[in-house]
Amino acid sequence: MLEAVIPPRGPYRLQLMARSGHWSAPLADGTTAAAWQRPDGRVVVHAATEENLAKARFMLALDDDTAEFHRRFADDALLGRSTRALAGWRPLRLPTVAHATLRAMCGQLVDARRARQVERAILRACGTEVAGRAALRTLSPAGLRANGLAASRAATLLRLVSTIDLERLHDHPTAAILARLTRERGVGPWSVGVIALEGLGRYDHGLVGDLGLIKLVTALRGRPADAAETAELLEPYAEWQGLAGELLLLGWTKGLVPGADADVARRTRLRARRAA
Repeated sequence: MLEAVIPPRGPYRLQLMARSGHWSAPLADGTTAAAWQRPDGRVVVHAATEENLAKARFMLALDDDTAEFHRRFADDALLGRSTRALAGWRPLRLPTVAHATLRAMCGQLVDARRARQVERAILRACGTEVAGRAALRTLSPAGLRANGLAASRAATLLRLVSTIDLERLHDHPTAAILARLTRERGVGPWSVGVIALEGLGRYDHGLVGDLGLIKLVTALRGRPADAAETAELLEPYAEWQGLAGELLLLGWTKGLVPGADADVARRTRLRARRAA
């Protein structure tokens, strides 16, 4: 087992991202990487090979300096309190783009818990803890459906892993990836947001249409919101909109988003359902 002691770029608090401040995750070769943060701020990473150390470094977002984001939006009306209170938080990433694609397809389910159950069931069917393109291609549409993925999503997933070298998406700008993937039936901006954030480590495309963000906009505006309004919410944050959306959701759970009362959101949705 190799060890690297890495000073993160910019503000970084693993304690905010991983329970107890210790992180571990399976990698594509069947080994596990682990990390913890020292009191001096440096992060200690353990992995089996140099290649896996580099992969863990990517998954932990250690080289992404978010200081500019926190400076620029420290006084933002919606996001400011969250950027100050949660400075050092970054989305953790998956080891493969294929796994992020699987998560995006499963995550189209409304129930997040059920989505993760389906994801884990498909991974068990693949015989691995990390979804790779080759492993996913061994599954049939019927096999995916048997593990809880709807027929349309199963078809989309298999089409993506069969026709696109997903790991090569790292070589392309996000705008080109968005244009390419959304040409596929069953892939929308939200799915691309999951792939961008969790598979590619990009912050310049957010989770447009995310149910949590729809609920947040509903709470802010006091009326039912739609997916298009989540794009409007994220647009001012430009190349940081992916990180902004994640911090808005996290900050909302901690009461850090002014004017966004969760009770208001619930009452508004109830009124809308009754009116329908």
